Amino acid sequence: MVTSQPSTPWKSLAVPNEHGGWGLTLEPVILGLLVSPQAAGWGLGLMALASFFARHPVKIAAGDLRRGRYYPRTKTALFFATLYGLLALLGLGLAWRFGDRSFVWPLLAASPFVAAQVLLDSLGKGRTLMGELSGSLAMGAMASAIILAGGGPAVLAWGAWLVLAARALIAIRYARAQVRRAHGKYVSKISTFSTVALSLLLLLIATLLGVSTWLGLLAVAALGAYAVYMLERPPVTARHVGWSQMFFGGLVAILTALGIRLLA
Repeated sequence: MVTSQPSTPWKSLAVPNEHGGWGLTLEPVILGLLVSPQAAGWGLGLMALASFFARHPVKIAAGDLRRGRYYPRTKTALFFATLYGLLALLGLGLAWRFGDRSFVWPLLAASPFVAAQVLLDSLGKGRTLMGELSGSLAMGAMASAIILAGGGPAVLAWGAWLVLAARALIAIRYARAQVRRAHGKYVSKISTFSTVALSLLLLLIATLLGVSTWLGLLAVAALGAYAVYMLERPPVTARHVGWSQMFFGGLVAILTALGIRLLA
């Protein structure tokens, strides 16, 4: 049913308002391109960014249609979702044309996480813990895909995804804990600390097996130590959490890429 609604600025429909998602999208792209700066990698980078941008208008349109409403903003959201979808396909086509086609395997491996995120978004549950984890785990696969597309080392390419998964798990649990604390809600520090310990343990095992790099482990360990330290201090603002996570996200991407290049 078409219904009237005040005009919505196109920018609010075209540009994602999830600031934390920018880092979780750009980090895999930066990591991958630092290891394999090839044309195919740039194509996959375009695919990743377009997919991230598409999520916002898709959520808006899906929410409107789920409620049986069709506003002017719904039409605009569908337009941008289609535009971003075409750009994502263009990026995928560039990777397929110029890259090693083994890059498709990480994308296929990430498809269950993509499906989970799309489903949760359509149900209005994209900001739940499962929704955020699904999105970050799906996007992390882009680092592996970019490295493989450029002919990089296969084992370490998959290991890069593991590093980003550990980083995302710690970062998301820490950020959610700080938001709850800022609103005066109860936070289980033991649960968050256990997440840090388990993530680092799994990453340590992967590093000892030669799947990951010591520099990547060091960067994630620094993030884990920071999370533990900050949760023992008074709550901080969302802006503080955002900037700190951008810093550690960049550190993880750069050090992991450097570790892979040194071993490749």
